[in-house]
Parts: sequence; structure tokens; C-alpha cells
Amino acid sequence: MVGAQVVYIGVLQFTLECPGSTSLKDKRSQVLPVTERLKARFPVSVARLAGSGAHDWERIGVAAISADRQWLERVLNSAQAFVAGRGLTTRDTSLEIDVWDAV
Repeated sequence: MVGAQVVYIGVLQFTLECPGSTSLKDKRSQVLPVTERLKARFPVSVARLAGSGAHDWERIGVAAISADRQWLERVLNSAQAFVAGRGLTTRDTSLEIDVWDAV
């Protein structure tokens, strides 16, 4: 086997506040544009992780994988700044990067 390569997996998580939402449909109309724009603008996968039954918040996960840790950090930090720059309120934000040995 030729030298093993390192792979970085990054996950950004945040809770998106949806003030003024009075129904799940109303919340979805606020959350869906955020998740779709993140996927369109950045090379990431996006998932709604929790809060499906809550009217005023949704937990969002953003993930990417790369052999370049610095690039991965830039992409996920840019995704976080993009959400904040849209005037949306977030809380409980975390960014984790894990290292895996590619086989």
C-alpha cells in the first residue's frame, strides 16, 4: 500500500431561531431558503437535524469533506458567515473537524 492519505471531515451545527413563526409551515418557509442557499453557494451537504416539531427553532447541520484542512475550515466558516450575514439569529454554534486516515 502506498502512503496513507489523511481526510478531514468538517461539521458545522447551529440552531436557527425563527421568531414570529406561528406554525410549522411558517417556520419551514424561513428554514428552507437558508438550507437551499447554503447547498447552492457552498460545496456542502446540509441537513435539518432537530426541531421538526418546534415552531420557533431548527437545528441545522452543514458538512463537507476534504484532503485540505485549511480549505475545509474556510468553507465552513464562510457558510457560517453567510447565515449570519443574512440577518438570521443563530445560537449553540459548533464547528468540528475530524481527521480520518484514508485507506
